[in-house]
Amino acid sequence: AAAPLGQVSELAEQLEERLFHSYGFHNKLIQERLQELNEVMERVEEVQAELRRICCTIEAAYQDLCL
Repeated sequence: AAAPLGQVSELAEQLEERLFHSYGFHNKLIQERLQELNEVMERVEEVQAELRRICCTIEAAYQDLCL
């Protein structure tokens, strides 16, 4: 026996609501992950800048000692 059209329509609406809710939830998670990634990348850039300063200091010290 086929389900009445009204019942199918109601099920379709429920499914749409669940999908919408699920999409919103995952969208929020993705946004949070992107924000975390952004913060990590900023820290990486800070560390790179610090390493460059250290290299310059070592290079200057090496030149003072050896040249």
